[in-house]
Amino acid sequence: MADLEAAVRKLRTAQAGIPRAEERAARLVADARARLDQARAELAEAIRNEAAAGTRQRDIVEVTGYSRERIRQIIRDGEE
Repeated sequence: MADLEAAVRKLRTAQAGIPRAEERAARLVADARARLDQARAELAEAIRNEAAAGTRQRDIVEVTGYSRERIRQIIRDGEE
């Protein structure tokens, strides 16, 4: 009987940990998304700065891996 009771306690403890783990995971994902948004904004600003400094779009494409159209969009978005 002691083994059964111990197994039940172990199961209930594991079940109780799920909501806390989900909460932590949601916070981690939200933090990661915020860091991603910040990094994208910083990259866009760096692209606009390079373009303003006269760097060719072809060179920006090579460094970033973005398409020329995406580079143009980022530069245009900064002009608004």
